[in-house]
Amino acid sequence: MKIGIVCYPTFGGSGVVATELGKALAKEGHQVHFITYSQPQRLDFFNENLYYHEVNIPAYPLFQYPPYESALSSHMVHVVKMEKLDLLHVHYAIPHASSAYLAKQILAQQGIHIPIITTLHGTDITLVGKDESYEPVVTFSINQSDGITAVSESLKNDTYRHFAVTKDIEVIPNFIDLSRFNRQKKDHFKLAICPNNEKLIVHTSNFRKVKRIDDVIMIFHQLRDITPSKLLLVGDGPDRARIERLCRDLDMLSDVRFLGKLDAIEEVLSVADLFLMPSESESFGLAALEALACEVPLITSNAGGLPELNIPGVTGFLSDIGDVDDMVKNAAYILLDENLPRFKDNALARAKEFDVARILPHYESYYERVIENSKATV
Repeated sequence: MKIGIVCYPTFGGSGVVATELGKALAKEGHQVHFITYSQPQRLDFFNENLYYHEVNIPAYPLFQYPPYESALSSHMVHVVKMEKLDLLHVHYAIPHASSAYLAKQILAQQGIHIPIITTLHGTDITLVGKDESYEPVVTFSINQSDGITAVSESLKNDTYRHFAVTKDIEVIPNFIDLSRFNRQKKDHFKLAICPNNEKLIVHTSNFRKVKRIDDVIMIFHQLRDITPSKLLLVGDGPDRARIERLCRDLDMLSDVRFLGKLDAIEEVLSVADLFLMPSESESFGLAALEALACEVPLITSNAGGLPELNIPGVTGFLSDIGDVDDMVKNAAYILLDENLPRFKDNALARAKEFDVARILPHYESYYERVIENSKATV
């Protein structure tokens, strides 16, 4: 099968999932063509079945904002024709679904029929897509897709609730590559951060308001009075400077480290004892799944798709959004020496249910169905 994948090439969840999906498909013998404006961050190894097609965005004085959507549609047309693709799989509705629809119409006039699958990842539905500036185009583009997938039941329900979507949405959850995300021996790293055998708490995010990093700090502020511990904050974003000031005001800078953006996040997770995700919105919680794969139990909110991943009392605990006291209580329980090994074992067992080897066949089967249905309607 020859598949075109359109995604954002950044560290964001949709780009990570799209890139890892393409790599897994290539290993299974499918020919995968990435179409985006720069090489995806996780496209970091050579495979004879992987191709990258860069979208050139010309800059003209006439345009205040370069017309990426038009350039993307034109490049999709070019790649589909040149590589004779069987399918276009676009990740994140804005602007990829609408650009794919335009490309499909152009190709149809030339006698080429290409089916399109749109995968919804979260903020393209729950945040950006609901904006009245985008909603009509998002709704139209989704409904014009030949196939639609969402990464959780929660996101599927949100899509039906907020948009007039008339087509079936297939839920295919996010996945994990257990050959990469696993508990590695990094004892020297743990010793450097926790020289007195403190417990190590980790949070990773893009430091936006929706991630509620203030709650992470307040959880840790109380937790370190219960059990000696250190906190690692991985990532960067608009709230970072304010969070650094909060840590200074609470006199916590000696116990908190800001690590910035890291690609090899598994090395940090490998030495962690607990992962915090108190977000007010999560379509799935890919970062939480990465933690589970590294045998790290979870303290999360009960937002969005997190209850579909985090099993209370087994892999961690769920709390209402903003209930810091409950999260502290649950975190302290997990970190007890008699409890932590059980939660770590359960975390890995849960992650194995989302192994890429289990999830990939769902995508392959869905691709085949969409292609066959598309042929029947030509």
